[in-house]
Amino acid sequence: MKIARPQIRLFSTAAVLMVIPFLLSLTAYATKPENPQLSQLLADANDEAFELARDAIDTQMLVRTDENWVDHALMLEKMKGHVDNLALIIDKLSRAQKSGSDLQQQAVEQMLPLVKQLSANTTAAINYLKQTKTRPTSETYTRYLEKNAETAHQLSSMISSLIDYEKSMTEIEQLRSKLGAPGE
Repeated sequence: MKIARPQIRLFSTAAVLMVIPFLLSLTAYATKPENPQLSQLLADANDEAFELARDAIDTQMLVRTDENWVDHALMLEKMKGHVDNLALIIDKLSRAQKSGSDLQQQAVEQMLPLVKQLSANTTAAINYLKQTKTRPTSETYTRYLEKNAETAHQLSSMISSLIDYEKSMTEIEQLRSKLGAPGE
């Protein structure tokens, strides 16, 4: 029993030491003001990612129900349109990235690889359909679309969570200033 207490104390100390940098980083987000233009672009990216995720679900349903490869190609083209729109938004975000809060800057850095992956995956699926011109029934194609849908949902969820977090941190900073509590 006496041996367990020092281990618990050591574990507690280690946990506190690991949490302190995280808490300090949270206050850093609140100290650098957010850029309203970036906030709007993130909201636009969120809308586009949501549409993309919905299209990905529709594409998966199409694999199970529709025998016409042209319908699949049209759905993938629709997805490609959302991916392309998202890429344009990401480009704007990248150009304005340095003017935003640390959180906004990190959001752009995290979104870019997912958007590139979605673009490459969607293009590959479109090319596959153009080459085969048959109903896509292979397990590989189906799994490919599932993974693409999973990535689209992850992107949508990530952007949505970042927007919610940014709003919370802004509100906390406003409340902190009303309380007169030090921000640093």
